[in-house]
Amino acid sequence: MSPNKVAAPTALAVGLALASVYLVWGSTYLAIRVGLEGYPPFLMGSLRFIAASLVFYAFLRWRGHAPPTCAQWKNAAVMGLFMMLLGNGLVNVAEQTVSSGLAAVAVASMPLWAGLFGVLRGQHPSRGEWLGLVIGFLGVVWLNFDGEIRASLVGMIALLLAPVAWAWGSVWSRGRDLPAPFMSTAAQMLCGGVAMGVLGLLIGERITEVPPLKATLAVGYLAAFGSIIGFSAYVWLLHHVRPALATSYAYVNPPIAVLLGALLLHERVGLDAIGAMAVILAGVVIITRAKARVA
Repeated sequence: MSPNKVAAPTALAVGLALASVYLVWGSTYLAIRVGLEGYPPFLMGSLRFIAASLVFYAFLRWRGHAPPTCAQWKNAAVMGLFMMLLGNGLVNVAEQTVSSGLAAVAVASMPLWAGLFGVLRGQHPSRGEWLGLVIGFLGVVWLNFDGEIRASLVGMIALLLAPVAWAWGSVWSRGRDLPAPFMSTAAQMLCGGVAMGVLGLLIGERITEVPPLKATLAVGYLAAFGSIIGFSAYVWLLHHVRPALATSYAYVNPPIAVLLGALLLHERVGLDAIGAMAVILAGVVIITRAKARVA
């Protein structure tokens, strides 16, 4: 065997990484809702990502990873703006008025937007992908007729824009000069966290009293598990399994989030939201399977 050849990952390693992305990212919607009981949305995201990025960056430098160049920092900053500030920050904003389960269902539309943005980069979808896009967007339209989301104009707008921003950031990053995957994640979180903090302060967010312990623990969980462990597992999967399997979290997270919200926060999800979730997830499954066949 060539000394440069990377050994295939074991089934156990893949299973543990998938479990981390499925369960951890599925639970972050619940953690965000709990964290909002003591922290304003953008400052909460700022604390989460800055803490996680500093720990992760220090660890990577200690392990000998090269720091980003100036050009790489600029690209990481752009990704941080789209994926952290807008992608995650708007989810935080939405969950002030919308249940954690419904937020997860809305964010599941991200692969649909990524497919459309791919067209702008000359990546023409196959017939299967177009079918998935059409079905998925019908689910998004249906979701926005749900009574809970219509009751909150800010929540509805935030949940429409959040997956669009995350998808655009993901598609924009392809072919850009970025550091190694783990260092890129740390840099994006740091830039995005700083931007969230600045925006939060500019719009008047303040932490005027000591937050409840459970809210602080939730933010700590988001930093340690949602950011460091979840992102690390996802980046590892992207480099060791086919993309369709790595991105399958998009249609596994919503049912987990809905279940956790119902069990722990006694959230109720209406029939419209459940039906829309089924349609959105069907569209995402069709897209990922179509990509896997074309690749």
